[in-house]
Amino acid sequence: MHRRTFVAALGAAAGLGRVPALLADDPLVSRVGLQLYTVRDLLQQDFAGTLARVAAIGYKEVEFAGYFGQEPAAIRTILERLDLRAPAAHVDPKLLVGDWAKIFADAKAVGHEYVVIPDVPEEQRRTLADWQRLAARLNRAGEAARHEGLTLAYHNHEHEFLQVEGKVPFDTLLDETDPRLVKFELDIFWAVTGGADPLTLFARWAKRFRLVHVKDMSRDGRMVDVGAGVIDWPAIFAKRKQAGIEHVFVEHDEPADPVWSATASYQYLRGTSPRAR
Repeated sequence: MHRRTFVAALGAAAGLGRVPALLADDPLVSRVGLQLYTVRDLLQQDFAGTLARVAAIGYKEVEFAGYFGQEPAAIRTILERLDLRAPAAHVDPKLLVGDWAKIFADAKAVGHEYVVIPDVPEEQRRTLADWQRLAARLNRAGEAARHEGLTLAYHNHEHEFLQVEGKVPFDTLLDETDPRLVKFELDIFWAVTGGADPLTLFARWAKRFRLVHVKDMSRDGRMVDVGAGVIDWPAIFAKRKQAGIEHVFVEHDEPADPVWSATASYQYLRGTSPRAR
């Protein structure tokens, strides 16, 4: 389905701006997390203070995308003081070529359960054979992670859904990775941008999506705060058990005001505030 057609269909189903009351009491949503890429500039300026602001919004979990020069043990101390958990982190793709000792050590020191490959360089994903090699590398890294008591996951962007040599790369990754070793973090916005239907993905590959990135889409395809767009979040969360979702992370890649964006998305999901600024 063409992306614009798909977005229009989502908008008709979702109804812009409604507060999803059925989500407010959902145990999964009650511990919704924030992907800290949303507030990366603030973390660079004031690491502990920014995490405190995230906790004050109401977030219970965070997902890291870099440690901003902080030592893992110190990070864990800050998280414990703020009553935050960090079940996952985006890590260096060097893990895929066997450079995993420090990555795994840091992950365990902070308290992560999942190490997530956020993307791979473009030159490594140009052909179908490239995607097949990536699947094999994910399996090897997943086996290594399991030996360390961790779980490997892969995070998508749009390009996983754009055909290469007549095949959808995302299908290749799901088909050729071992479900015991490799899980997936479905970025809902980027999947929809690529023309995918998240509900179809959940049905086809049940239990593979342990983590999701929650970010909304305007009718013209722009990234917006959760609840300000057209994606039908109640429908997606209604299939959370089918998908296997354990952790939900709000994210906005380029927010005009990171704290406001994180707050607005959280309040929408929790049904605690109107959408007005």
